[in-house]
Amino acid sequence: MFENLLYDVAHGICRITLNRPQVYHALSPGLIRDITAAIEAAGADDSVRVVVLTGAGDKAFCSGADLKEGAASAMASCGQMDLGDTLRTTYNPMIRAIRDLPKPVIGRINGVAAGAGCSLALACDVVLCADEAYFSQIFVNIGLMPDAGSTFFLPRLVGPQKAFELCSTGRRVYGPEAAQLGLVSRSVPAADLDQAINEVAAYYAAAPTRAIGAMKKVLNQSLYSDLDHQLEQEAENQDALGRSTDAAEGIGAFLMKRKANFSGK
Repeated sequence: MFENLLYDVAHGICRITLNRPQVYHALSPGLIRDITAAIEAAGADDSVRVVVLTGAGDKAFCSGADLKEGAASAMASCGQMDLGDTLRTTYNPMIRAIRDLPKPVIGRINGVAAGAGCSLALACDVVLCADEAYFSQIFVNIGLMPDAGSTFFLPRLVGPQKAFELCSTGRRVYGPEAAQLGLVSRSVPAADLDQAINEVAAYYAAAPTRAIGAMKKVLNQSLYSDLDHQLEQEAENQDALGRSTDAAEGIGAFLMKRKANFSGK
């Protein structure tokens, strides 16, 4: 179905696995298009309740832009290529697809997440990583600035001063420090990563998906909104959720003192 990634759906969980191991899953134009299309496919599939995004193998989640496939020509020509246009037509739609997906996206960070690969990880809703994995805003090493959403996500996660330090140095932040800073939800030993991911994915696969999607949308807006706007967004979305199958099931289960069986509708 996809040339550069593996796509699998089972038990409400969609697993999207970047599959360019020879270049540590570097983001070629083809891989970027595949990620965007895979996220959109997961959104259109009613059987999908949660997405897990990861890289094949145990060395890399995503090493960033593939400089040998596209970006190298820009460097050779002293920046004559329009890098801004490349972002607008490839990277930005990929990041927007993840943030606009009305379902949770879990980042399984199994290895290096550098450059735009770090941005891709930060765009996920829940991020779990191996202790041995690391994050790096490596753009500074080639005379560029962070992109693919990092300048939006990073200061909101770690604060402006720490974000500036990480961006301007490009230093590696390994799993335990990433968890301490708030870059990730949790860091675990590599041997425990799959179990941790499976537990979180299983939770969301059984959760009220419409409610989770509404939370995600309104929380997205809260990042650049005010109180009055958020109060109205809460009212509008709560009104819609109040008519959902899951809300009826959840309230009924609560009143009957039993476990709710959410359908995602």
